[in-house]
Amino acid sequence: MMAKFWNFVFFQAGWFACVIGAANHQVLWAVVATLAYIAFHVCHSYSPKTYLSLMFKAVLYGVSADTLLIHFGYLSFEDLWPSVYLSPLWMWVLWALMAGTINGSLSWLRGRPILGAVLGAICGPMSYEAGMRMGAGQWAPGKQIMGMILVGLVWGIAIPLFFYWDRSPLERGLVKNT
Repeated sequence: MMAKFWNFVFFQAGWFACVIGAANHQVLWAVVATLAYIAFHVCHSYSPKTYLSLMFKAVLYGVSADTLLIHFGYLSFEDLWPSVYLSPLWMWVLWALMAGTINGSLSWLRGRPILGAVLGAICGPMSYEAGMRMGAGQWAPGKQIMGMILVGLVWGIAIPLFFYWDRSPLERGLVKNT
């Protein structure tokens, strides 16, 4: 149970660090620290190869979704490194960090895809809105509602999809669901 708690705490810490870093155009240390936690998490997982596979898929999904939302003009992010044509690196790190919650603090959602979809569709836009209010990005003028709906759709798909991609039996995952 403590492992789930710490997984949640470090996820939140990484999220805040990256968002505050982006808002202040100083993401380097936030990204480095969050990547260090992710590396620790990978090294202590039951199957690093399986975890890295999930992380790669989650990052690819997230970068693709966020980049499309940027190009369709629904949102923009601060600190656009490495390219103005892709979502920023700090968002890539957040998607990887999110993958680490699948066998951690979100493991209780395993086998509950509808609940995962509903919570993703609600919490995803809330997270983006919080980040926007903290200065890490902004919704396009007049497109906030549609942007939030699209982010909700992205996250409503993401949570069940990440569990589908994970495929690790719960008893062999990072954290048992007790």
